[in-house]
Amino acid sequence: MRDTYDAVVIGGGPAGLNGALMLARSRRSVLVVDAGEPRNAPADAVHGLFALDGTPPAELRARGRAEVERYGGHVTTGSVVGVTPGFTVTLADGRRIGARRLLVTTGLTDVLPDIGGLRERWGRDAVHCPYCHGWEVRDRAIGVLATSPMGIHQAMMFRQLSDDVVLFTADPPTGEQAVELRARGIRVVPGEVAALEIADDRITGVRLKDGTVVPRDAVAVATYLRARVDFLEPLGLKAVPHPGGFGEHIPAAPDGQTDVPGVWVAGNVTDLTAQVGASAAAGALAGARINGDLIAEETRQAVAAAS
Repeated sequence: MRDTYDAVVIGGGPAGLNGALMLARSRRSVLVVDAGEPRNAPADAVHGLFALDGTPPAELRARGRAEVERYGGHVTTGSVVGVTPGFTVTLADGRRIGARRLLVTTGLTDVLPDIGGLRERWGRDAVHCPYCHGWEVRDRAIGVLATSPMGIHQAMMFRQLSDDVVLFTADPPTGEQAVELRARGIRVVPGEVAALEIADDRITGVRLKDGTVVPRDAVAVATYLRARVDFLEPLGLKAVPHPGGFGEHIPAAPDGQTDVPGVWVAGNVTDLTAQVGASAAAGALAGARINGDLIAEETRQAVAAAS
């Protein structure tokens, strides 16, 4: 490792590794700092990714790291605990690294509702995204837990994958929404969900707080999405509520540039709904923009030196 890099990428998921790849291929010195806590760790495979559908997440990251290193980039394991203007990146183990530019791709945390058994089954037969895991629960008896405003939307999406979808909600919909649910054959069960029934390492039902158990084979639930960016606060960057009301993110321009000069973001840290492919593409764009920004700075310096 060096003391200073052209760019330090904080986060080693698809966005970070693809951004680092673009920078390394542009002959930039780049370091990826990865805490090794990917959001998709519970999942068996990545889905919906062209030519790589079904690849285990750990394998995808390992291949990405190898590609960055093949072009001279560096990858290290560590947690960033602070960033100061300038930029100096401080890791939990005390290492301090200088950077001319930052690309933040730390992703987000799924804040799960307080429902017994949900965390144990998360990423298996308790899922959130119909595109990431919907095929894997197709044709099962699916329960959609409406713990957020996304509940009805999720019910409609998972109805595309199964004829047997039940919406569990403490606030039964009325009016047009109720008509639409009935028309699609989605049953509504009123009441608050207490826990998932689990037997033989699988979900067997949804238990309400009144004790009622509705047999189900899988559940879908929208989580609250929180960007992992506390370390950016010294730079004046802080996660703000997403307009959709389902999480917190760092707003940015389409190329990932933030309001703080020299800092870019990509992936779920700014786009809460981006899947692996979209996150990787955003990282590539941000990496290219960072290289262009460095070229512009170096050109100004060369002109000044020559005059």
